[in-house]
Amino acid sequence: MGNITTLFVRKVIAAASGDLDQTAVLRDLGLTTNETDVKTMIPDADYYALLERIVGALGDATDFPLRVGASMRCDDYGAFGLAWKTAPTLRGSLERAARYARLLTSVAGYEVRNHDAGAYFLLQRDGPRTLGMRLSNEATLASALSIMREVSPAPVAPLEVHCRHAAPTDTAAHEAFFGCPVIFGSDLDGLLMSAETLARDNRLGDPAIAQFLRPHLDAELAVASSQTSFIQTLLRRMSDRLSEGPPRAADMAREMGMSERTLHRRLASDGMSFQSILEQARRQLAEGLLVQSDHSIAEIAFLTGYSEQSAFTRAFKRWVDQTPAAFRHARPGR
Repeated sequence: MGNITTLFVRKVIAAASGDLDQTAVLRDLGLTTNETDVKTMIPDADYYALLERIVGALGDATDFPLRVGASMRCDDYGAFGLAWKTAPTLRGSLERAARYARLLTSVAGYEVRNHDAGAYFLLQRDGPRTLGMRLSNEATLASALSIMREVSPAPVAPLEVHCRHAAPTDTAAHEAFFGCPVIFGSDLDGLLMSAETLARDNRLGDPAIAQFLRPHLDAELAVASSQTSFIQTLLRRMSDRLSEGPPRAADMAREMGMSERTLHRRLASDGMSFQSILEQARRQLAEGLLVQSDHSIAEIAFLTGYSEQSAFTRAFKRWVDQTPAAFRHARPGR
């Protein structure tokens, strides 16, 4: 399990308009209405669950991720957006996005891959193709195109859009938004851009500003990568111990080569607690086992550190608002 910037949370809530109580949703996620720092993160599973909750309330939500993407602007992203906007060319913008994506999320990355017609701007994201992830992927690709259109002085349309997941019932909204064929069931997620479009000068391209920003972004990236490494290592070690019962902070601190006090202080500096990391480890392991294994619910409860299936079921319903059995049944491919 990783993290995603709350900027995306606020954008999807805004795109849902009056279909949900925005203050209540933010409160459920532990956020306040005046919290706007792009560096504030939430677990990716909470973000995917939010997307599923919203589309469940909307009824026909085919165009919802497109509306989310259309709302994105460079200025929303702080220094990351400024680096995108001031890159001399559109290719330069995409290369900067690929380099600094970790500032926005630890669960997705980008790649600029050359192609005979120009280059793909690829989204790389692992994990089960849940509804929440599919919606997030579509919104991400739509966001990338919206920002390309914002920074370019001329209209921008990809040659093709590729999505690994299956097509929705109606794809007319997708083709209208992207202005090109949208290929679902592909072996990649991304936008194929022409060489001419990629070489186009950006409206506000400024090599001097782009160069000035690079050390600042590199420093932020180093901090983000260090935090991710620590959290992911702790999550992995917790997951390995869960079948023995919930690990104690003192034991995990010893494994991480620090005192318990230092462990708590390190987590607090990242805005997290030992209990929140334990919840993430249990949830990550439970969701993976439900989707990717044939273990019974009782076995999964044991493997995630619960002595009783009923306690596991109550915790799982708190995480995703579904029972483990309903979650498993709803996953594609089960």
